[in-house]
Amino acid sequence: MAEQPIWLTFIVAFIIMNVLLVGMAYMTYFERKVMAAMQDRMGPTRTGPKGLLQPIADGIKLLGKEDLIPAAADKVVFFFAPLIVFVTALVSVAVIPFGGTVQIFGRDVNLFVTDLNVGALFILAIGSAGVYGIILGAWASANRYSLLGGLRSAAQVVSYEIILGLSLVGIFLITGSLSLRDILLAQQQPLEFGPLSLSNWYILSQPLAFVLFLIAAVAETNRAPFDLPEAETELVSGFHTEYSAFRFSFYFLGEYINMIVVSLFASTLFLGGTSGPGSEAYWGLGLLWLLLKTVIFLFFYVWLRTTLPRFRFDQLMGIAWKVLLPLALLNIVITAFIRLVSNGQVF
Repeated sequence: MAEQPIWLTFIVAFIIMNVLLVGMAYMTYFERKVMAAMQDRMGPTRTGPKGLLQPIADGIKLLGKEDLIPAAADKVVFFFAPLIVFVTALVSVAVIPFGGTVQIFGRDVNLFVTDLNVGALFILAIGSAGVYGIILGAWASANRYSLLGGLRSAAQVVSYEIILGLSLVGIFLITGSLSLRDILLAQQQPLEFGPLSLSNWYILSQPLAFVLFLIAAVAETNRAPFDLPEAETELVSGFHTEYSAFRFSFYFLGEYINMIVVSLFASTLFLGGTSGPGSEAYWGLGLLWLLLKTVIFLFFYVWLRTTLPRFRFDQLMGIAWKVLLPLALLNIVITAFIRLVSNGQVF
Protein backbone atom coordinates (compact mmCIF):
# COMPACT_ATOMS: atom_id res chain seq x y z
CA MET A 1 0.00 0.00 0.00
CA ALA A 2 1.46 3.37 -1.02
CA GLU A 3 1.78 6.01 1.68
CA GLN A 4 -0.09 9.20 0.93
CA PRO A 5 -0.39 12.58 2.68
CA ILE A 6 -3.21 12.99 5.19
CA TRP A 7 -4.76 15.80 3.12
CA LEU A 8 -5.06 13.44 0.15
CA THR A 9 -6.75 10.83 2.36
CA PHE A 10 -9.25 13.50 3.47
CA ILE A 11 -10.01 14.35 -0.18
CA VAL A 12 -10.59 10.66 -1.01
CA ALA A 13 -12.82 10.30 2.09
CA PHE A 14 -14.77 13.46 1.15
CA ILE A 15 -15.36 12.21 -2.42
CA ILE A 16 -16.44 8.75 -1.21
CA MET A 17 -18.80 10.28 1.39
CA ASN A 18 -20.49 12.54 -1.17
CA VAL A 19 -20.81 9.77 -3.74
CA LEU A 20 -22.37 7.62 -1.01
CA LEU A 21 -24.90 10.35 -0.11
CA VAL A 22 -25.88 10.85 -3.76
CA GLY A 23 -26.07 7.07 -4.18
CA MET A 24 -28.33 6.87 -1.13
CA ALA A 25 -30.68 9.53 -2.59
CA TYR A 26 -30.96 7.69 -5.89
CA MET A 27 -31.29 4.35 -4.14
CA THR A 28 -34.74 5.58 -3.03
CA TYR A 29 -35.55 6.40 -6.67
CA PHE A 30 -34.25 2.98 -7.80
CA GLU A 31 -36.33 1.24 -5.13
CA ARG A 32 -39.52 3.05 -6.04
CA LYS A 33 -39.05 2.40 -9.76
CA VAL A 34 -38.26 -1.31 -9.29
CA MET A 35 -41.21 -1.79 -6.90
CA ALA A 36 -43.48 0.04 -9.35
CA ALA A 37 -42.38 -2.22 -12.21
CA MET A 38 -43.02 -5.33 -10.08
CA GLN A 39 -46.46 -4.05 -9.08
CA ASP A 40 -47.43 -2.87 -12.59
CA ARG A 41 -47.25 0.84 -11.67
CA MET A 42 -45.29 3.82 -13.02
CA GLY A 43 -43.41 5.05 -9.94
CA PRO A 44 -42.10 8.67 -9.79
CA THR A 45 -42.73 10.42 -13.13
CA ARG A 46 -43.62 14.05 -12.42
CA THR A 47 -40.52 15.62 -10.83
CA GLY A 48 -37.98 16.12 -13.60
CA PRO A 49 -37.51 13.86 -16.66
CA LYS A 50 -38.80 10.39 -15.75
CA GLY A 51 -38.98 11.52 -12.10
CA LEU A 52 -35.18 11.80 -11.75
CA LEU A 53 -35.44 14.88 -9.49
CA GLN A 54 -37.77 13.15 -7.03
CA PRO A 55 -35.00 12.39 -4.43
CA ILE A 56 -34.00 16.09 -4.41
CA ALA A 57 -37.64 17.14 -3.99
CA ASP A 58 -38.04 14.65 -1.10
CA GLY A 59 -34.91 16.04 0.61
CA ILE A 60 -36.14 19.65 0.32
CA LYS A 61 -39.56 18.60 1.63
CA LEU A 62 -38.03 16.91 4.71
CA LEU A 63 -35.83 19.94 5.47
CA GLY A 64 -38.86 22.24 5.20
CA LYS A 65 -41.09 20.28 7.57
CA GLU A 66 -41.72 21.34 11.18
CA ASP A 67 -39.46 19.64 13.71
CA LEU A 68 -41.67 18.28 16.51
CA ILE A 69 -40.36 17.06 19.88
CA PRO A 70 -42.76 15.30 22.30
CA ALA A 71 -43.20 17.13 25.60
CA ALA A 72 -42.22 14.06 27.66
CA ALA A 73 -39.16 13.23 25.53
CA ASP A 74 -35.59 13.29 26.79
CA LYS A 75 -34.61 16.15 24.50
CA VAL A 76 -30.82 15.70 24.53
CA VAL A 77 -30.96 11.96 23.75
CA PHE A 78 -33.84 12.53 21.31
CA PHE A 79 -31.63 14.99 19.41
CA PHE A 80 -28.45 12.89 19.24
CA ALA A 81 -29.89 9.37 18.65
CA PRO A 82 -30.53 9.77 14.88
CA LEU A 83 -27.00 11.17 14.44
CA ILE A 84 -25.52 7.94 15.84
CA VAL A 85 -27.30 5.91 13.15
CA PHE A 86 -26.24 8.31 10.40
CA VAL A 87 -22.58 8.68 11.44
CA THR A 88 -21.97 4.95 12.04
CA ALA A 89 -23.46 4.18 8.61
CA LEU A 90 -21.08 6.66 6.93
CA VAL A 91 -17.96 5.58 8.86
CA SER A 92 -18.36 1.93 7.79
CA VAL A 93 -17.40 2.71 4.19
CA ALA A 94 -13.89 3.82 5.24
CA VAL A 95 -12.42 0.30 4.94
CA ILE A 96 -14.11 -0.73 1.67
CA PRO A 97 -11.42 -1.11 -1.06
CA PHE A 98 -12.58 0.52 -4.30
CA GLY A 99 -9.35 -0.61 -5.94
CA GLY A 100 -5.60 -0.48 -5.30
CA THR A 101 -3.24 2.46 -5.80
CA VAL A 102 -3.46 4.54 -9.00
CA GLN A 103 -1.53 7.43 -10.51
CA ILE A 104 -3.51 10.68 -10.73
CA PHE A 105 -1.65 13.86 -11.79
CA GLY A 106 1.66 12.17 -11.00
CA ARG A 107 0.61 11.22 -7.43
CA ASP A 108 -0.07 7.78 -5.97
CA VAL A 109 -3.69 7.78 -4.77
CA ASN A 110 -5.23 4.94 -2.71
CA LEU A 111 -8.78 4.10 -3.82
CA PHE A 112 -9.81 3.53 -0.20
CA VAL A 113 -9.72 5.61 2.96
CA THR A 114 -7.76 3.14 5.08
CA ASP A 115 -6.67 -0.50 5.03
CA LEU A 116 -7.22 -1.84 8.54
CA ASN A 117 -5.84 -5.31 9.26
CA VAL A 118 -9.20 -6.02 10.92
CA GLY A 119 -11.35 -4.23 8.32
CA ALA A 120 -14.10 -6.87 8.24
CA LEU A 121 -14.34 -6.80 12.04
CA PHE A 122 -14.47 -2.99 11.95
CA ILE A 123 -17.56 -3.02 9.69
CA LEU A 124 -19.29 -5.60 11.91
CA ALA A 125 -18.48 -3.57 15.06
CA ILE A 126 -19.59 -0.21 13.63
CA GLY A 127 -22.75 -1.81 12.23
CA SER A 128 -23.70 -3.18 15.64
CA ALA A 129 -22.94 0.20 17.27
CA GLY A 130 -25.54 1.83 15.01
CA VAL A 131 -28.34 0.00 16.84
CA TYR A 132 -27.64 2.23 19.89
CA GLY A 133 -29.09 5.11 17.89
CA ILE A 134 -32.28 3.13 17.37
CA ILE A 135 -32.56 2.02 21.02
CA LEU A 136 -31.80 5.47 22.44
CA GLY A 137 -34.19 7.19 20.01
CA ALA A 138 -36.94 4.71 20.93
CA TRP A 139 -36.41 5.21 24.66
CA ALA A 140 -36.07 9.02 24.45
CA SER A 141 -39.36 9.33 22.52
CA ALA A 142 -41.43 8.43 25.61
CA ASN A 143 -43.72 6.39 23.36
CA ARG A 144 -44.67 2.76 24.03
CA TYR A 145 -44.72 1.85 20.34
CA SER A 146 -41.26 3.34 19.88
CA LEU A 147 -39.92 1.52 22.94
CA LEU A 148 -41.26 -1.81 21.66
CA GLY A 149 -39.57 -1.15 18.31
CA GLY A 150 -36.28 -0.39 20.09
CA LEU A 151 -36.47 -3.58 22.15
CA ARG A 152 -37.19 -5.60 19.02
CA SER A 153 -34.20 -4.01 17.31
CA ALA A 154 -31.92 -4.87 20.25
CA ALA A 155 -33.03 -8.52 20.22
CA GLN A 156 -32.75 -8.70 16.43
CA VAL A 157 -29.24 -7.23 16.25
CA VAL A 158 -27.95 -9.53 19.02
CA SER A 159 -29.31 -12.58 17.19
CA TYR A 160 -28.31 -11.75 13.64
CA GLU A 161 -24.97 -10.08 14.43
CA ILE A 162 -23.80 -13.49 15.66
CA ILE A 163 -24.89 -15.14 12.40
CA LEU A 164 -23.28 -12.35 10.36
CA GLY A 165 -19.94 -12.75 12.15
CA LEU A 166 -19.92 -16.55 12.12
CA SER A 167 -20.81 -16.70 8.42
CA LEU A 168 -17.53 -14.92 7.65
CA VAL A 169 -15.27 -17.14 9.77
CA GLY A 170 -14.90 -19.59 6.85
CA ILE A 171 -13.53 -16.77 4.65
CA PHE A 172 -11.11 -15.71 7.40
CA LEU A 173 -9.89 -19.31 7.72
CA ILE A 174 -9.27 -19.57 3.96
CA THR A 175 -7.66 -16.13 3.57
CA GLY A 176 -5.81 -16.01 6.90
CA SER A 177 -6.63 -12.30 7.23
CA LEU A 178 -9.41 -9.91 8.26
CA SER A 179 -8.19 -7.15 5.93
CA LEU A 180 -10.66 -6.49 3.12
CA ARG A 181 -7.79 -5.76 0.70
CA ASP A 182 -6.19 -9.13 1.50
CA ILE A 183 -9.57 -10.86 1.02
CA LEU A 184 -10.02 -9.02 -2.28
CA LEU A 185 -6.54 -10.02 -3.52
CA ALA A 186 -7.02 -13.66 -2.39
CA GLN A 187 -10.07 -13.94 -4.65
CA GLN A 188 -7.94 -13.18 -7.71
CA GLN A 189 -6.16 -16.53 -7.30
CA PRO A 190 -7.38 -19.27 -9.70
CA LEU A 191 -9.80 -21.95 -8.52
CA GLU A 192 -9.51 -25.24 -10.40
CA PHE A 193 -12.64 -27.22 -11.36
CA GLY A 194 -11.11 -30.07 -13.40
CA PRO A 195 -10.20 -28.51 -16.77
CA LEU A 196 -11.97 -25.27 -15.77
CA SER A 197 -10.10 -22.40 -14.06
CA LEU A 198 -12.10 -19.57 -12.44
CA SER A 199 -11.32 -16.68 -10.12
CA ASN A 200 -11.63 -17.88 -6.53
CA TRP A 201 -14.66 -15.75 -5.65
CA TYR A 202 -15.82 -16.98 -2.26
CA ILE A 203 -19.39 -17.42 -3.46
CA LEU A 204 -17.97 -20.56 -5.17
CA SER A 205 -15.93 -21.96 -2.26
CA GLN A 206 -18.26 -20.67 0.53
CA PRO A 207 -21.82 -20.91 -0.89
CA LEU A 208 -23.43 -21.71 2.49
CA ALA A 209 -21.64 -18.75 4.09
CA PHE A 210 -22.92 -16.51 1.26
CA VAL A 211 -26.56 -17.53 1.86
CA LEU A 212 -26.19 -17.08 5.65
CA PHE A 213 -24.53 -13.69 5.19
CA LEU A 214 -27.25 -12.54 2.80
CA ILE A 215 -30.08 -13.42 5.22
CA ALA A 216 -28.30 -11.95 8.26
CA ALA A 217 -27.39 -8.76 6.37
CA VAL A 218 -31.03 -8.10 5.44
CA ALA A 219 -32.00 -8.60 9.09
CA GLU A 220 -29.14 -6.36 10.31
CA THR A 221 -30.31 -3.48 8.14
CA ASN A 222 -33.94 -3.85 9.36
CA ARG A 223 -35.26 -4.39 5.86
CA ALA A 224 -38.32 -6.40 4.84
CA PRO A 225 -39.15 -9.17 5.60
CA PHE A 226 -37.11 -8.52 8.78
CA ASP A 227 -38.34 -4.95 9.42
CA LEU A 228 -39.93 -5.82 12.77
CA PRO A 229 -38.50 -2.79 14.68
CA GLU A 230 -40.55 -0.42 12.49
CA ALA A 231 -43.47 -2.69 11.53
CA GLU A 232 -46.07 -0.12 10.43
CA THR A 233 -49.02 -2.51 10.77
CA GLU A 234 -48.12 -3.33 14.39
CA LEU A 235 -46.07 -0.45 15.86
CA VAL A 236 -47.03 2.63 13.80
CA SER A 237 -43.45 2.88 12.44
CA GLY A 238 -41.88 1.72 15.69
CA PHE A 239 -38.70 3.40 16.91
CA HIS A 240 -39.05 6.54 14.73
CA THR A 241 -42.78 7.12 15.33
CA GLU A 242 -42.15 10.46 17.09
CA TYR A 243 -39.48 11.72 14.69
CA SER A 244 -40.18 14.25 11.96
CA ALA A 245 -38.39 16.58 9.54
CA PHE A 246 -34.59 16.42 9.39
CA ARG A 247 -34.27 14.18 12.49
CA PHE A 248 -36.36 11.51 10.75
CA SER A 249 -34.23 12.00 7.63
CA PHE A 250 -31.12 10.89 9.57
CA TYR A 251 -32.77 7.52 10.30
CA PHE A 252 -33.86 7.37 6.67
CA LEU A 253 -30.34 8.21 5.43
CA GLY A 254 -28.75 5.73 7.85
CA GLU A 255 -30.93 2.83 6.68
CA TYR A 256 -30.23 3.35 2.99
CA ILE A 257 -26.51 4.05 3.46
CA ASN A 258 -26.29 0.83 5.51
CA MET A 259 -27.88 -1.05 2.59
CA ILE A 260 -25.26 0.34 0.19
CA VAL A 261 -22.35 -0.37 2.58
CA VAL A 262 -23.55 -3.95 3.22
CA SER A 263 -23.89 -4.47 -0.56
CA LEU A 264 -20.33 -3.15 -1.08
CA PHE A 265 -19.15 -5.40 1.78
CA ALA A 266 -20.86 -8.48 0.30
CA SER A 267 -19.50 -7.70 -3.18
CA THR A 268 -15.96 -7.47 -1.77
CA LEU A 269 -16.25 -10.62 0.36
CA PHE A 270 -18.04 -12.98 -2.01
CA LEU A 271 -17.96 -11.60 -5.58
CA GLY A 272 -14.37 -10.46 -5.92
CA GLY A 273 -15.10 -6.74 -5.42
CA THR A 274 -13.43 -4.86 -8.27
CA SER A 275 -12.39 -8.09 -10.05
CA GLY A 276 -13.79 -8.70 -13.52
CA PRO A 277 -12.78 -8.87 -17.19
CA GLY A 278 -10.45 -5.94 -17.99
CA SER A 279 -10.25 -4.68 -14.39
CA GLU A 280 -6.51 -5.33 -14.11
CA ALA A 281 -5.77 -3.19 -17.16
CA TYR A 282 -8.17 -0.32 -16.34
CA TRP A 283 -8.90 0.64 -12.71
CA GLY A 284 -12.05 2.51 -13.81
CA LEU A 285 -13.43 -0.76 -15.16
CA GLY A 286 -12.83 -2.32 -11.73
CA LEU A 287 -14.98 0.40 -10.15
CA LEU A 288 -17.73 -0.33 -12.70
CA TRP A 289 -17.61 -4.05 -11.84
CA LEU A 290 -17.92 -3.21 -8.13
CA LEU A 291 -20.85 -0.88 -8.87
CA LEU A 292 -22.61 -3.57 -10.93
CA LYS A 293 -22.24 -6.19 -8.18
CA THR A 294 -23.47 -3.68 -5.58
CA VAL A 295 -26.55 -2.83 -7.68
CA ILE A 296 -27.34 -6.57 -7.94
CA PHE A 297 -27.38 -6.83 -4.14
CA LEU A 298 -29.50 -3.68 -3.84
CA PHE A 299 -31.95 -5.10 -6.38
CA PHE A 300 -32.14 -8.22 -4.18
CA TYR A 301 -33.14 -5.99 -1.20
CA VAL A 302 -35.96 -4.42 -3.22
CA TRP A 303 -37.05 -7.77 -4.63
CA LEU A 304 -37.40 -9.21 -1.12
CA ARG A 305 -39.41 -6.20 0.07
CA THR A 306 -41.80 -6.49 -2.87
CA THR A 307 -42.18 -10.26 -2.70
CA LEU A 308 -42.19 -11.53 0.88
CA PRO A 309 -44.56 -10.78 3.78
CA ARG A 310 -43.12 -9.69 7.13
CA PHE A 311 -42.16 -12.45 9.58
CA ARG A 312 -43.72 -12.71 13.03
CA PHE A 313 -41.23 -11.86 15.76
CA ASP A 314 -41.12 -15.43 17.13
CA GLN A 315 -40.39 -16.68 13.59
CA LEU A 316 -37.63 -14.09 13.25
CA MET A 317 -35.87 -15.26 16.42
CA GLY A 318 -36.53 -18.95 15.67
CA ILE A 319 -34.87 -18.72 12.25
CA ALA A 320 -31.76 -17.15 13.79
CA TRP A 321 -31.21 -19.54 16.69
CA LYS A 322 -32.71 -22.81 15.41
CA VAL A 323 -31.71 -22.73 11.72
CA LEU A 324 -29.01 -20.19 10.85
CA LEU A 325 -26.76 -20.60 13.91
CA PRO A 326 -26.34 -24.42 13.53
CA LEU A 327 -25.68 -23.97 9.79
CA ALA A 328 -23.06 -21.27 10.46
CA LEU A 329 -21.26 -23.52 12.99
CA LEU A 330 -21.43 -26.45 10.55
CA ASN A 331 -19.87 -24.30 7.81
CA ILE A 332 -16.98 -23.35 10.14
CA VAL A 333 -16.30 -26.99 11.08
CA ILE A 334 -16.35 -28.17 7.43
CA THR A 335 -14.14 -25.27 6.26
CA ALA A 336 -11.64 -25.83 9.09
CA PHE A 337 -11.46 -29.56 8.31
CA ILE A 338 -10.89 -28.93 4.58
CA ARG A 339 -8.20 -26.36 5.44
CA LEU A 340 -6.43 -28.87 7.70
CA VAL A 341 -6.58 -31.58 5.00
CA SER A 342 -5.22 -29.21 2.35
CA ASN A 343 -2.34 -28.27 4.70
CA GLY A 344 -1.53 -31.96 5.21
CA GLN A 345 -2.25 -31.80 8.95
CA VAL A 346 -4.87 -34.59 8.89
CA PHE A 347 -4.15 -38.21 8.00
